[in-house]
Amino acid sequence: MTKRLSIFPLPGAILFPGLQLPLHIFEPRYRDLVGSALAKDRLIGMIQPQRSADRAPLYDIGCVGRIADVEALEDGRYNIVLDGEARFRVLKELDVTTSFRQVEAEILDDPENEFLSSVERGNFEFEARRFADLQGYSVDWDSVQRLDDETLINGVAQIIPFDAASKQALLEAPNLSQRCELMIQLMQFFALRDDGDEIVTLQ
Repeated sequence: MTKRLSIFPLPGAILFPGLQLPLHIFEPRYRDLVGSALAKDRLIGMIQPQRSADRAPLYDIGCVGRIADVEALEDGRYNIVLDGEARFRVLKELDVTTSFRQVEAEILDDPENEFLSSVERGNFEFEARRFADLQGYSVDWDSVQRLDDETLINGVAQIIPFDAASKQALLEAPNLSQRCELMIQLMQFFALRDDGDEIVTLQ
């Protein structure tokens, strides 16, 4: 299915289906975007630009978010929460007169209710614990163990502090098993760096 989407290109921010993303909207063009979405279908296409520049080329894959909660502030800013609905592929950017960018997109039909093998899940939790220790994060591992596979893998992929290209690769992984394996590789790669090195990226 193809759909016209108004997009919010935001470096380092990705959204997965079934998850939420809170956003503070302050730039005039994105205030226009939210106002337009609220007046229509409440949908916004979250996607990363390939570099931090105005009208920079976009990555191919993003995620459609539906505005679930909105707080309109007196000065025109918004606080919103997006519910991730489906990944999309950009087919072409449209020539528009709006202050925000729009694309023609293919809505991707992703598998539902995916599961990991016990070995995949165990390997991921092991590497996640090691990564958290390296970063000095405090994690409630009992709560983590109660999460279903999709919520765990996609949730960590959405918030883990990798560079934009690595996060994009996680979003583009075609299924949960491949996303899990890629995240394990990224966490292992990151753990190999010396303390004095720059943060490792895949760019």
